[in-house]
Amino acid sequence: MQKLTSLDYGVFFVYFIIVATYGYWIYNRKRKLQSDSKDFFLAEGSLTWWAIGASLIASNISAEQMIGMSGNGFKMGLAIAAYEWMAAATLIVVAVFFLPIYLQNKIYTMPQFLRQRYNNTVAMIMAVFWLSLYVIVNLTSILFLGALAVSTISGLNFTLCMVFLAGFAIIITLGGMKVIGYTDVIQVFFLVLGGLATTYLALNLVSEHFNTTGTMKGLGFLMSESSDHFHMIFDQSNPNYVSLPGLTVLIGAMWVVNLNYWGCNQYITQRALGADLPTARTGLLFAAFLKLLMPVIVVLPGIAAFVLWKNGMFQQDMLAGGEINPDRAYPVLLNLLPTGLKGLSFAALTAAVVASLAGKANSISTIFTLDIYKNFINKEATEKSLVWTGRVAVVVAMILAIIIAPQVYQKPM
Repeated sequence: MQKLTSLDYGVFFVYFIIVATYGYWIYNRKRKLQSDSKDFFLAEGSLTWWAIGASLIASNISAEQMIGMSGNGFKMGLAIAAYEWMAAATLIVVAVFFLPIYLQNKIYTMPQFLRQRYNNTVAMIMAVFWLSLYVIVNLTSILFLGALAVSTISGLNFTLCMVFLAGFAIIITLGGMKVIGYTDVIQVFFLVLGGLATTYLALNLVSEHFNTTGTMKGLGFLMSESSDHFHMIFDQSNPNYVSLPGLTVLIGAMWVVNLNYWGCNQYITQRALGADLPTARTGLLFAAFLKLLMPVIVVLPGIAAFVLWKNGMFQQDMLAGGEINPDRAYPVLLNLLPTGLKGLSFAALTAAVVASLAGKANSISTIFTLDIYKNFINKEATEKSLVWTGRVAVVVAMILAIIIAPQVYQKPM
């Protein structure tokens, strides 16, 4: 496998410096407010609509989604984009109906909402459940799969990659939600730019394979050579029907999952809870717009890889254990990027992982501090104490993830 060159590492280093410097500048600009817990956890009144929207997407998109959804594009086609486009519709519903309730009642965490609606016991159960889920399942999976992807592309030691990603995310998270929100704007910029570069290369490869040139011609060949991969609704004769069972999933279960994820998930809603209603709503609508673009970045490359594989390319690269592994589609395309652009795509992948880690860590910190520490351990805690506790919770959660991840997941051979 082709490794990163010095120029690729240089591009990645520039990305790292830009994010770190911008985050430090944001932190220092409002440093006097960092003793305020609401500012630290929610960036109350500080995030603009574009920062809220970008942060939502940066936290949502990670390595497992970029690789997994491209793999699904290879396997079943554009139909997998239903998850992204349904998410866009759900964000509109959340913006119109959920947000006014949360903001009117000054809800800062989802367990707090249950405390006001029911009682402390229900809120405590929910807080412990979310903390366990975020640390043991979400944080570990993002860290492990992200480190695996970074290690595979860069050739660096897997454990070193885990520690680097965790450390990078900690640095961002310790600055509070304001730093996370505004640095996520840069993360999304690199994510989109790197993703579009991969899509551009994939479409050009398709057109060149058929002895022509042009991105749009490549898209045309894509649609003609794999017309079945552009069906949005499967019937029962389709082998992928089990994964996306036609209209039933679109008008049924997918709505339940999306409303829970985008409307009742601390990891997502936290970005909007510190803003006024017009700003929060506009931010969610901006995130919905970005969601509409995600299939171009993550699904089309998978379909392009399928067309090229069907026509004789990547025959060995797509094999894992003697069988076709669709999840290899995106890494295979990344390896074909020219020097420099590969570094950009590497930065985009790292940005997706770090942003998701930072978002999860901040939510863990917020729930532990405001729902457990403040309500059950130290009810008289000062604002400064709450911020300090939140920062300790970030570090502890990330250390636990580093320890747990290799025990729960196993690297493929």
